Amino acid sequence: MENGSHSSRYWYGVTEEDRRRRAVEVLQAFRVYRAAEVAMRRRTRESMSMGENELLVLRYLLRATGQGRLVSPSELTRYLGVSTASTTAIIDRLEKSGHVTRVPHPTDRRSIHVVATAASDAEVRATLGSMHSRMMAAVVDMTPEECATVIACLARLQDAVDQVDPHPEGAGVPVDADAAL
Repeated sequence: MENGSHSSRYWYGVTEEDRRRRAVEVLQAFRVYRAAEVAMRRRTRESMSMGENELLVLRYLLRATGQGRLVSPSELTRYLGVSTASTTAIIDRLEKSGHVTRVPHPTDRRSIHVVATAASDAEVRATLGSMHSRMMAAVVDMTPEECATVIACLARLQDAVDQVDPHPEGAGVPVDADAAL
């Protein structure tokens, strides 16, 4: 039976070396995708004359509008993880450029909501629409099993990076750069 077991490892590549090679290939594919996405975001920011946080706020506001929700400045502060002063500066810049407006809270006269303008929605759709269509076309024909595999892999990777400790035990221990994402 040992021969049969050894033979199947040969045919199906289940040695530790094979598993590690496949893992590195997957991580490399994610690395290449992430680099392409970062470059796309940079081009988008440049074409819209916005910084990263401005674009994040605009996309967040457009999503909230699509859900029928109003967004407060404090919600944006929590979302971005920045100070209230930084949030105010971002909203000021977006308002000055015509991308957002401040509207009074419907029941609390002391509060406001921030709303993306119709023009900013149109600009984002014009800028990102074809890219979203191409991305959808790349995945729309995936089988349910393929979708489940990709989603599970992404969830495990998210969990792995969410657990990154800024001061890990064993700091200074060399890390295999090929395996790190």
